[in-house]
Amino acid sequence: MVTKRVTLLILAILVIASPFFFPSSFYYRIGSLIFVNGLAVTGLVILIGYAGQISLGHAGFAGIGGYSCALLPAHLGLHPGIAAIVGAILSGAIAWLVGRPILRLKGHYLAIATLGFGILVSMVLANEAWLTKGPDGIEVPDLGLKDVLELVGLDLSNSQFWYWFSGIAFVIGAWVALNLYDSPSGRALRALHGSEIAARTVGIDVARLKLQAFVISAVYASLAGSLLALQNKFITPDVAGFMHSIEWVTMAVLGGAGSVLGAFFGAAILTTLPQVLTVFQEYEQILLGLVMMLCMIFMRDGLLPSVLRLIRGKDK
Repeated sequence: MVTKRVTLLILAILVIASPFFFPSSFYYRIGSLIFVNGLAVTGLVILIGYAGQISLGHAGFAGIGGYSCALLPAHLGLHPGIAAIVGAILSGAIAWLVGRPILRLKGHYLAIATLGFGILVSMVLANEAWLTKGPDGIEVPDLGLKDVLELVGLDLSNSQFWYWFSGIAFVIGAWVALNLYDSPSGRALRALHGSEIAARTVGIDVARLKLQAFVISAVYASLAGSLLALQNKFITPDVAGFMHSIEWVTMAVLGGAGSVLGAFFGAAILTTLPQVLTVFQEYEQILLGLVMMLCMIFMRDGLLPSVLRLIRGKDK
């Protein structure tokens, strides 16, 4: 297993060194999307990889975070940055309320319950046009830091700024997740993942830990949605859509659901792969699905853990 320090070092190097290989400014935009997705997937690593629970509706929390950045400044006059924090707190509170009953379920019952939550949020955002402007989406106000950033030579509308901002946010999120992994709560979550019965037998509060993981992962998703809304300056209900949730779960499973570093590689692969496959036009979705099937068949633990295991096997 890759240690916490090595993981953070690798992520920091990737964030800092990647721009040297970008042929154009367009790739800064792709990089920022990777970090936004990586932040949300890191939250799913805590829920799926650490606690062994599943959620197919986590994009709903991204919708709550993103729309908070649009609605709270418009109706309450809050700064968009403060609105993102409020959105994260609101997402955590909703996750706590929703998680208490649905986390009593297991297996596909839990998956369907979380799926229903995500669809409900998406429907509210799309249908309550008097508040959210409906399917057409709504504008998100600027952070209002233009004058301050210009003093240090940064442009808020520049993709480079959002690359670095999203990259720093992702590294901080990874650091928090890695610290949780090594904490007593993290060890208890992993014990829960191994066997709920065994964990309960040794005195672990299973219900509390499940809820804790669900709330933390919801906050990660909310912050990812806020970052996406702020850099796009626009948001639509699609951010809370079913397919967005599935994409995040797929990224987590592809990279390695129990690995923060795997979360990054899963997010990087599935964010950049559609850009590469555009040359195949109509066959893009077929090829993307084929790549996923091959990875799931031959690398069931995820891409990164399987590759590391292969390398260690060769070393021996």
